[in-house]
Amino acid sequence: MSRARIGVRDWAVAVGVATVVLVTGLSEPRGLEPFGGVLLAAGGLALTARRRAPIPVLAFTGLCAVAGQWAGVDVPAVAYLFAVYAAVRAGHRTGTVVTSVITLVALPVAAMASGRYDPGEAFAQARGVLELAWLIAAGAAGEALRQAERRADEAERTREESALRRADEERLHIARELHDTLTHQISVIKVQAEVAVHLARKRGDPVPDALLAIRDAGREASRELRATLEALRDDADTRSCGLDHVADLVRRARTTGLDATLTVEGHRADVPAAVDRTAYRIVQESLTNIVRHAAAATASVRIDYRLDTVAIRVDDDGGATPELVPVAGVGLLGMRERVTALGGRLRAEPLSEGGFTVQAELPLERTP
Repeated sequence: MSRARIGVRDWAVAVGVATVVLVTGLSEPRGLEPFGGVLLAAGGLALTARRRAPIPVLAFTGLCAVAGQWAGVDVPAVAYLFAVYAAVRAGHRTGTVVTSVITLVALPVAAMASGRYDPGEAFAQARGVLELAWLIAAGAAGEALRQAERRADEAERTREESALRRADEERLHIARELHDTLTHQISVIKVQAEVAVHLARKRGDPVPDALLAIRDAGREASRELRATLEALRDDADTRSCGLDHVADLVRRARTTGLDATLTVEGHRADVPAAVDRTAYRIVQESLTNIVRHAAAATASVRIDYRLDTVAIRVDDDGGATPELVPVAGVGLLGMRERVTALGGRLRAEPLSEGGFTVQAELPLERTP
């Protein structure tokens, strides 16, 4: 479900709860004072933030319920029950239990402090506002849905891992077939052409252009095939390919003499496996290009975890060589294809002050 639809649904629930409790309060024989109405409306509308901040919303709705008791509002704490459900569903079981115990204790105290009830009536009134059975039911519903979502996520992750494993096995199979057949044939063509050119020059004979073209094509085909085999085997080895291993890439780059640094900002949430691997490959390919082609002294890798995207930026202070131009670089072309497949964006261009930059934004939820 899109974020916009989730937001609309959250607002609909919050406005619905606020409306119900306000109508219930107004229908009471004693009516509803303005302060009590503000408390009921505030508690209901606070539910719009229950996904982003479940514990603060839980504490706020509980506070509204307690303040309502002090103000003489005889309306069930419906907003608090919704907040309990949301907090437990988000995994905050301990915080929910602690907050609920405090609320249950504070409700009769607030009722007595209002001066409207004696101790026995205060406890009865508090029980009517927050029935323990409904409280337990709300928490149980949140826990049940959380467990169901966790099992669904695990099943999806298992399916993804199985599919990736099959794809990796197929890549290795293709790499072996290419190595065992095509690599040998191309090597024979290249070697025979080079020998023919060498012998012709040794005898002083003119070398036909066609023979030179065959030799050059053989060399280029051999390089391209070797790069393809490396890419296939690289993609098949996914055990150590992810954002957790970017620091290893930076350390390896330092061993070449490059002054490479890594900066990580933001809080890492759940990152899909495809985004995790693609981010790693972007950093890997960028650092490889810098070491091989840029003649750079320094490089910086920056990973920024945002609300709905992961942003990667790799800068260097070297020169932008033809191999690094996006339209000509096979590595950058592969990066662009990976990023586009995930619905992200990629920029790879020389910096005005010198050097080169690769910037990518990968959405955490796949977009068309």
